[in-house]
Amino acid sequence: MDTKPPAHDAVDAITDQWAAVRPDLETVPMAVFGRIYRLANAMRGRVDKAYSPYGMALGEFDVLATLRRSGEPYTLSPRELTATLMITTGGMTGRLDKLEKAGLLTRSPDPNDRRGLRVTLSERGRELVDQAVAAGLAEQQAALWGALTKEEADQLAGLLRKLLATTV
Repeated sequence: MDTKPPAHDAVDAITDQWAAVRPDLETVPMAVFGRIYRLANAMRGRVDKAYSPYGMALGEFDVLATLRRSGEPYTLSPRELTATLMITTGGMTGRLDKLEKAGLLTRSPDPNDRRGLRVTLSERGRELVDQAVAAGLAEQQAALWGALTKEEADQLAGLLRKLLATTV
C-alpha cells in the first residue's frame, strides 16, 4: 500500500504554534500522543456506531466481550469484570442491570461464596456479541488497512506495546 500521510495535519498546526511561542520545548511527544488521542476518539466513534445495530454501546459491548472471551462457561464474578474493565462497581452494576434486563446475561449466586454472584453470558448474548465484535473489527480493519500495510501495522503494534509497557 502506498498511502502517503498528509504533509501537514491539525496536530502539526498545534506543535507549530508551540514552536513559535516556546521554541525551547520538544514537542514530538505532543505530536505522538495528540495523534493517539485523536485516533482513539475517532475509532471509538466508528466502533460505537458499528455496535449500535446490536443495541449496545461500547460499555455494554465490553462486558459481553469480556464474558465471551473468558471461554466456556462464559462466567465471571462482578469483581473480575470490574477489574478487567477498570470501572467502578456502581458503573458495573448499571451495565449488568441493563444487560440482564435485555436477556444478554444472567446473575446467579456464587456456589463457592454465599455473598458472591456469578455473571453468565446468555446464548442470546453470545450470539449478539459475536456479531458485534465482527462489525467492530471490520471498522478497525477498514481504518488500518486503508492506511497501513500489514508490516507497518505489525511495527506500529509493537512500538505501541513497547510504549504502553513503560508508561502504565
